[in-house]
Amino acid sequence: MTTIQELLADVLSGHRLTEGEAELLLKARGRDVWNITAAADEMRERRAGDVVTYVRNQNLHVTNICKNLCGFCGFGRKTTDPGAYCHDKDGIQAQARLAYERKVTEICLLSGVHPAFTIDTFVDLIHWVHAAAPGVHIHAFSPDEVAFVAKKLHCPTTDVLARLKDEGLGTIQGTAAEILVDSVREVICPRKVPTADWVRIIKEAHRMGLKSTATIMYGSYESPADQAEHLGLLRDLQDDTHGFTELVTLPFVHTNTPLFQQGIARAGPTGREDLLMIAVSRLFLDNFDNIQVAWGKVGLKMTQLALLSGANDLAGTMFTDDVTGDAGAAGSDYLDPKDMERIVTDLVRKLRQRSTLYELI
Repeated sequence: MTTIQELLADVLSGHRLTEGEAELLLKARGRDVWNITAAADEMRERRAGDVVTYVRNQNLHVTNICKNLCGFCGFGRKTTDPGAYCHDKDGIQAQARLAYERKVTEICLLSGVHPAFTIDTFVDLIHWVHAAAPGVHIHAFSPDEVAFVAKKLHCPTTDVLARLKDEGLGTIQGTAAEILVDSVREVICPRKVPTADWVRIIKEAHRMGLKSTATIMYGSYESPADQAEHLGLLRDLQDDTHGFTELVTLPFVHTNTPLFQQGIARAGPTGREDLLMIAVSRLFLDNFDNIQVAWGKVGLKMTQLALLSGANDLAGTMFTDDVTGDAGAAGSDYLDPKDMERIVTDLVRKLRQRSTLYELI
């Protein structure tokens, strides 16, 4: 039987991990964890060098009213719930102007999937943001949102994607993925699109020139085998389209979520699991240049360790993140580039600002 050290040597020599081998690495304990992270750090150096990147961006909150109300989420509300909101044009543009004054290069729309939204709502959002923040890249709309408005229009999802691109959308969000295994999705996000539809819509977007992020939300209900299957789908997609800009690793924040409160999900991933997710993703996703660590969810000290475990990107400045905050995470709203510089310099690496598409600024 191949040992983990032999497997790591094979990977560094060019072997492409199988999903079963990825599962084995994700289950590692003891000193094997450090061997895996060291191998991933070497692979990071080969693929991304010593530069650590970030984008100067701001999240723009549209609404917390959502048709899905997923069990892993503490953000979504029904229309009649206390605290439910949906910003109008003035509210959207006020946030966009603030972002523009902060010299961001990207605005990321954070939103529930409001039951009343249509394709025209999405187009209005794009136009309102561009009017208030000219030239800023808009990163928005998950495959679930695309499928939702396409169903309302009784049209193919390709029509929705094409119109959004024509109206000024820069990239789409690879969110609503969570875990791309339908037996898991039926438990944690039953109202979202099934795996096959998520994959199809991402593929459609990539083929028409709309790049996207790839995401994985881990540490709730799924198993290491499910995580490996998810990574396998992402790798196959990237082989096909080369349309993913990065993998965004999203640890489950459990505190205020129904899944945890009902005893269905555990209390999020441990630190061991956080590091292994970064490291195994780096080793398994041999067609991804960029692996991102979610500093708002894991904290700055774990973020620095993740940079030693295969990660090369610090995501963005964000300024606001009510989704993570409402789930129960503290300190998830803003990371000053000066603080990024401190932890990156401590690792003898170089911090560089990037665009959404990873062009160095």
